[in-house]
Amino acid sequence: MAYPADLKYTKEHEWIKPDGGTASIGITHYAQESLGDIVFVDMPKVGTELTAGKTFGSIESVKAVSDLYAPASGTVTEVNGDLATAPERINKDAHGSWLVKLKLKDPAELGSLLSAADYEKFVAEEGGP
Repeated sequence: MAYPADLKYTKEHEWIKPDGGTASIGITHYAQESLGDIVFVDMPKVGTELTAGKTFGSIESVKAVSDLYAPASGTVTEVNGDLATAPERINKDAHGSWLVKLKLKDPAELGSLLSAADYEKFVAEEGGP
């Protein structure tokens, strides 16, 4: 699986796509594949403050419930409402299905995240595709 180079990745399998002082957050293809059929996503409300490395919600599949971890700190500006009624969209296109958008508190935090190549290497070491 080729991971998009314009995204940054966490070892908890979230991605973040920076766009100036804002960013979109989602889960990786590897994460959705590991979870199986996604049936529910619990996300924060607009205005919620996220802290890098802390949980901000959860994602439920037919197999398990997994916490979602913020790749960066900031304020939630938008929540993907489509996922409330169609969470399976994440299974169809994990890198195109964002969960939340946020106004970044400190864009420099993104420097500590994994590049696409580093994430692919990390997933391979975990035994992934």
